[in-house]
Parts: sequence; structure tokens; C-alpha cells
Amino acid sequence: MAINLTKGQRVDIGLQKLGVGLGWDPSAAPGVEFDLDASAFMLAGNQQVPTEKFFVFYGNAISPDGAVESSGDDRTGGNSDGDDETLMVDLSRIDPRIEQIIFTVTIHEFEERKQNFGQVRNSFIRIYDSSNDNELCKYELGEDFSVETAVEFGRLYKRNDSWRFEAIGDGHPGGLKTFVKKYASAYAG
Repeated sequence: MAINLTKGQRVDIGLQKLGVGLGWDPSAAPGVEFDLDASAFMLAGNQQVPTEKFFVFYGNAISPDGAVESSGDDRTGGNSDGDDETLMVDLSRIDPRIEQIIFTVTIHEFEERKQNFGQVRNSFIRIYDSSNDNELCKYELGEDFSVETAVEFGRLYKRNDSWRFEAIGDGHPGGLKTFVKKYASAYAG
């Protein structure tokens, strides 16, 4: 049975291969393009990606160690019933430098389209067993982010040689650029 998480709650994962599904529904008027993007920042002990290739998203679909892979970009604006974008994770392949993986969702072209997470509803992140699709835990973002254009949904992190998941749910202005500056500052041209 899946665990419904609250902000800040943590759970043990107990799996090596898992899926991280992210979903949302835009509440903008029909016909308005709304493109959200899921990303993963694989961080070393200094809270930074070791190289830019450890920032996984639709433009860099797989990490150099093969541990994290993006499903690609869903440009439909979240019109599906389930996950809109997925990041597959194989913890047995994680580069030894990696201590945590931050999962984010950002709004593409938010400035041009004048969009923010206040126009998004039913946002969630869920962790499931990739071998049988059994959901382990789910965190539904219940807050109304009226100016935020980027959200840290959750993170996987290593503790005593095992992996845990924490529901974060922190919103930020500035879109993807905010996270690139925070977690990949050496590569933020």
C-alpha cells in the first residue's frame, strides 16, 4: 500500500530500480500552451553536480553512470491521467560521488507566457517499483504557488548505505535557471 506523504516527510525506499513519476494539470484556458519540465540534479557531497552530465532532463536524457534516465519532454501541458514525465532510477548504477538526487519541475518559457505554478493544479511526485509499477509513496503538492516558476518536489538521498526519499515541495521564482545556479553553478554560463 502506497504512503501519502506530507511536506518534509521521509521514507526508506528499499529498492534498486524505481520510477519517479511527476504529474500536473494546467488550469490555464484551453488552447494555451503550458510546458512543464521534470529534471534531476545528481549531487555530490558539496551539493553540486560533479559534471554537467549529472543534470538529467529532456536535453540530457541519461546520466553518465546510466543511473538516471528521463522519459523525455511532454509538451502537451499535462493532459494525461497519470505521470506527465518520468525519471527512471537504478540506484545500483549510481556513481559513488553521488549522495542525493533532487527532482524538480519548472515552467518552460514562463516569462514569455506569463505563467506560474499558481496556474497548475493536481501536482504530484510518486515513487514506484519499476519492475511491477507498484507505488511506494506519493506527495501531492497542495500549496498555491502564485509567483513561483520552479518547484523542488523531492529528493532521494543516501543515509547509512541505504536510500530514502523526502517530500520537499519548495517553490522558487526564476525557472530552471534558479536550480542550475544552485546545483550546477560551475556550468551556469
